Amino acid sequence: MLEAYLNILVIFAVMLVGYVLTWRKWFDNHIADVFSKLVLNIALPLNMFLNMTERFTKAEFLELFRGILLPALSIVITYLISIGYAKLIRVPIGRQGAFKVMFTASNTIFMGLPVNIAVFGEKAIPYALLYYICNTTFFFTIGIYLIQRDNLTAHHTPPSFSFRFIVRKLLSPALLGFFIGLCWMLLEIPLAAPLRDFAHYLSQLTTPLSLFVIGIIIYQTGLKNLTLDKDTIGVLVGRYLVSPLVIILLSKVIPVPTLMLNVFILQSAMPVQNSMPILAKGYGADETFVTSSLVYSIVGYLFVILVLLQVIY
Repeated sequence: MLEAYLNILVIFAVMLVGYVLTWRKWFDNHIADVFSKLVLNIALPLNMFLNMTERFTKAEFLELFRGILLPALSIVITYLISIGYAKLIRVPIGRQGAFKVMFTASNTIFMGLPVNIAVFGEKAIPYALLYYICNTTFFFTIGIYLIQRDNLTAHHTPPSFSFRFIVRKLLSPALLGFFIGLCWMLLEIPLAAPLRDFAHYLSQLTTPLSLFVIGIIIYQTGLKNLTLDKDTIGVLVGRYLVSPLVIILLSKVIPVPTLMLNVFILQSAMPVQNSMPILAKGYGADETFVTSSLVYSIVGYLFVILVLLQVIY
């Protein structure tokens, strides 16, 4: 539990470095744009590739795949609830897509994986990555589309549903990295040491650069402008109440081993994805709303984890 708290504090510390360096004029909006492009187009795709090729073997993946129904179905149900909840609280046009994505998708790698290891040990990794597969598939397909759609609807531009649009917009570099890694692992292709080292060096940029960008955005937005409005509270309801509750209720119908269920509960109740501010900035969505939701979700997690551990134990 102490390790879980320290992991969260480390994330805050790196964000603080980005904030301070922006205050010191080392970073600015141009640097944030450069970091965003590096993460979205190079570091994150390689990170996705390595997560699939190094953390799974084909035999392990096929054995675990039988348990994928529970997290997959829970994400679909949570997303459907987010649609109704957005209508209920009247989320404004221009942030509805980001709201639904943050309500549904959790931070399964940068926070979820280290927290699960801290709580359950290394034996939790396969189950954590199983949830990650479902979460990532949603986030980088439907999620990317919804975030992009916010910019279109805000400017009263009807979204296109052409095949070219789907291929160009939904198959983001990160998702391509994920699927290439999946195929690579299933085909059991050896990963040459130079290629692995190259991918490692660049993929390790993902977390620090993402957190630097968040620090830059927070500074540029202004702490006083981080708003805890009904929409942000709605995101927190999705992250910390609806999402884990759906997992718990579904487990009554789809039984899974106790450890697997507990890992799924923790993974479902993680803060907002770190990359949300980068995506909002890159695709023209509501940066202030997204950044506020991310910051409040991380702060709130310091208290939510205590409740989650009581539920699990």
